[in-house]
Amino acid sequence: MENSHGNVYMIAGGMTHFKKINFNDDFRLNVKHSLDYALKDSGMKIGDIEGSVSAYFSDHLQGQLIAGAMSNDFIGLAGKPSKRIEGGGATGGLAFQTAYEEIASGTMDTCLAYGFENMSHVGTWRGNDIIALGSDASFDYPLGGFYTAYYALMATRHMYEFGTTEKQMAMVSVKNHGNAMYNPYAQAPMDITVDDVLKSPVVSSPIKMLDICLMSDGAACAILASEEVAKSYSGKPVLIKSIGSSSDTMRLADRPFGTVPLLPNENPEMYRNLKYPGVHSFRAGRLAAKMAYRKAGISNPQKEIDFAELYDAYTSAEIQAYEDMGFCQYGQGGKFIEDGRSMLDGDIPVNMEGGLQASGHAIGATGIMQAVYAFWQLQGTVHKHLGSNRLQVKNPHMGIIHSHAGTGAYEAVTVMEAV
Repeated sequence: MENSHGNVYMIAGGMTHFKKINFNDDFRLNVKHSLDYALKDSGMKIGDIEGSVSAYFSDHLQGQLIAGAMSNDFIGLAGKPSKRIEGGGATGGLAFQTAYEEIASGTMDTCLAYGFENMSHVGTWRGNDIIALGSDASFDYPLGGFYTAYYALMATRHMYEFGTTEKQMAMVSVKNHGNAMYNPYAQAPMDITVDDVLKSPVVSSPIKMLDICLMSDGAACAILASEEVAKSYSGKPVLIKSIGSSSDTMRLADRPFGTVPLLPNENPEMYRNLKYPGVHSFRAGRLAAKMAYRKAGISNPQKEIDFAELYDAYTSAEIQAYEDMGFCQYGQGGKFIEDGRSMLDGDIPVNMEGGLQASGHAIGATGIMQAVYAFWQLQGTVHKHLGSNRLQVKNPHMGIIHSHAGTGAYEAVTVMEAV
């Protein structure tokens, strides 16, 4: 998509504390809390926003149809353009990209992207049952395919294909929960060890309890604007450099073998004997990254990306994403975490504030939460919003956010740049 309206910027963001249970605030109030924070931070008023995009995964979880319209009314945007986006775990990231498109097309000069989910309104097993409807309801779902089982299958194949270990997966959990210790918004900050992860209850081998993300209540929002408007409201707007997205078959068994979509810094010889994507990698993630990098003019993500907010619903998924995003060669994801490259002091820090593993996963809000964290990183204002500089990446110039749905049926990658 060509930007016919000049550059698009993020000028403010906000979120609620993600919680396991939040019966005091319904989804509308959570949205308002996140928006109030963003408006105060930017100096904007609700009347300055021309339209919105709402993001929530499941009507079943809310117990309410057209919840976006209800939220829009509650925050004072009734009578203005609005639309709802749903795309599984990628819902928030896709909504953020849709808000970008509203500005880039010239339809609006300001657009609010907000997401929410109140997952505690159903029990854990019912919640997993609803999430499992994000598989093929005529084929996978009747076989009892909860998502942990799908990811266990993919993790097992990644281990077989590339030699990835359970210890390397556990390192992701240790990193993300440890980072969350310094994030007041995080749901589950924990000082844990690799042994703690390995000894936690097995849910679906090789995936254990501490390899899995959280089910959360919460909301997040991002205010996007055209260049002219951004400069009038924010002293530190962040450029949305490019967006990329792709899709794949819902059923893993339908995915064909082919060649790896190469990034500019790769060559065919690197993957001469690799059957791709199989069930060890996410083709849609690689294609989304390739599109976003091309539009941003990125020729080597290993040298040009300073940090990333990656989808880590399972520790194995973060390792897979290292490879899909081109942070390392396919097959080297386990070594990437083991070598410390995704640590806060590594060359490409990943999920500095805890990721889905520890910050939480209020599905519709998650991709927008990632955008807010990336925005604060690129502004250099982590100390202002999180209370300390402990999680601030040093002098970041460019970062990405990555959203993922199902077993890779939808994927979205957005490149953001400090200006």
